Amino acid sequence: MSERTYTVPGMHCGHCERAIKEELGALVGVESVAVELQTKLVVVRGRDLDDRALRAAIVEAGYEAA
Repeated sequence: MSERTYTVPGMHCGHCERAIKEELGALVGVESVAVELQTKLVVVRGRDLDDRALRAAIVEAGYEAA
């Protein structure tokens, strides 16, 4: 299992959290998504995680990953 952490500065509410979790959770290999609104961090855990696909999913949710 691997882990990727992203800073997503635009997140600020429960809707943001749900949108991010929904998009990332739909990707193959993703086993869990943890969102921390106060620190603006998103932690993705899973197998064979593709950084490009994860970043694209965050953009699809309407946010930018740093």
